[in-house]
Amino acid sequence: MTRTGRTVNGPTRYHAEYAWLPGRPVPDADVLIELAGGRFTGITVGVAAVPADAYRLSGLTLPGLANTHSHAFHRALRGRTTGGGGDFWSWRERMYAVAGRLDPESYLALARATYAEMALAGITCVGEFHYLHHAPDGRRYDDPNAMSAALVEAATQAGIRITLLDTCYLTATVDGQPLTGPQLRFGDGDAARWANRAGSFAPTTGSGTSNESGTSASTLDSDSDSNVRVGAAIHSVRAVPADQIPVVVDWAAERGEPLHVHLSEQPAENEACLAYHGRTPTGLLADAGALGPRTTAVHATHLTDADRALLGSSGTGACLCPTTERDLADGIGPARPLVDAGCPLSLGSDSHAVLDLFEEARGVEAHERLRTLRRGHFTPAELLHAASGAGHAALGWTDAGTIAVGARADLVTVRLDSARTAGVPAAGALGAATAADVSDVLVDGRVVVRGGRHVTLDVPSALTDAIGAVVGP
Repeated sequence: MTRTGRTVNGPTRYHAEYAWLPGRPVPDADVLIELAGGRFTGITVGVAAVPADAYRLSGLTLPGLANTHSHAFHRALRGRTTGGGGDFWSWRERMYAVAGRLDPESYLALARATYAEMALAGITCVGEFHYLHHAPDGRRYDDPNAMSAALVEAATQAGIRITLLDTCYLTATVDGQPLTGPQLRFGDGDAARWANRAGSFAPTTGSGTSNESGTSASTLDSDSDSNVRVGAAIHSVRAVPADQIPVVVDWAAERGEPLHVHLSEQPAENEACLAYHGRTPTGLLADAGALGPRTTAVHATHLTDADRALLGSSGTGACLCPTTERDLADGIGPARPLVDAGCPLSLGSDSHAVLDLFEEARGVEAHERLRTLRRGHFTPAELLHAASGAGHAALGWTDAGTIAVGARADLVTVRLDSARTAGVPAAGALGAATAADVSDVLVDGRVVVRGGRHVTLDVPSALTDAIGAVVGP
């Protein structure tokens, strides 16, 4: 194997003890997986003998997972907001304090470590909902997209793909109160200036920044720019005035890129929108042309029946983040009704209170059980699709999230011999495994995790140092 700046170029043939292939209700055994140029070129089921030139993947091999909704800097809050009471709004003040301390250098370090933790959890692609655009006092950096560049570089060095969802954030309230304090760094003034700044960002990789292994990122392979997409986000209806929303919608549509939006996360947001606009947030977005197959509504927790019908009939996706929604006491979203209405379902870790898409997937089913007092709303295959193929599609990567010829060669292998998975059949592993059970991860055919360890980063040390630099010990 040979090293590049973020990964290891590994074998081109893998023999999976079990592999979850598309269209299968349960995993297949003894699957020979062949790849070249970062794509799957051959999938053969029932190859009992391991070829001499194949690397053995012991356990259950899954397609790469997609974390559809991330705020990388929230990782610094883990374990620091769990005591006491409060609600989303009191938690937000703690979050703003962290946001106010970051600069491009410290954000690169924190995001790199956070994305490397994602890689250890089997995440091969992240959707970064990014609104920390400017300096803490609102002034632009010399490079107005310096924070965006830091996030792209962080993902590159951690070895995963990124869809940077450049977020428009203009006002503090639904009725248009101006940004103040920590929010000043989020704003561009109006949507046209947001569009000019976001449109001027040309992601580059291989800047020469050294990662923790001492390897320069400039050694990345020539196709590394294909690991970055830039989409758009409307932070929420309280942060983007109704007459500004179409500018963001058009920006994403002209580029054929994803559009994401926080939707009805809090009842207070719904009440304010109804009072000011006479419509729900979903109705307001529909009137502004913001719904559709390229749009993903994040959280979508407090919806009316009419809201669900609007989202479903337009093909708008829904990204649920169960561990964050329960950590912040947001409420339980209507997962099954959204899917039944026609919304593709994806998953995110949002605040990274927990960084484990297996737990997010189980949370979707568990929350439905709590909401309805009935079991069995989603099959394991449906939940896996939400965590993989649907998540990648929501981020614009329609060629990823499946183990099939022609798809991007992402693989995630989960041990079946840990204390959590021992004695569990491969078909039931999604109900038992955690991020700690991930042993091997490939992204575009490159080895990022081997034997449960990141191949270029000491992730615990990187997290400790990066978080300490922002919040102290």
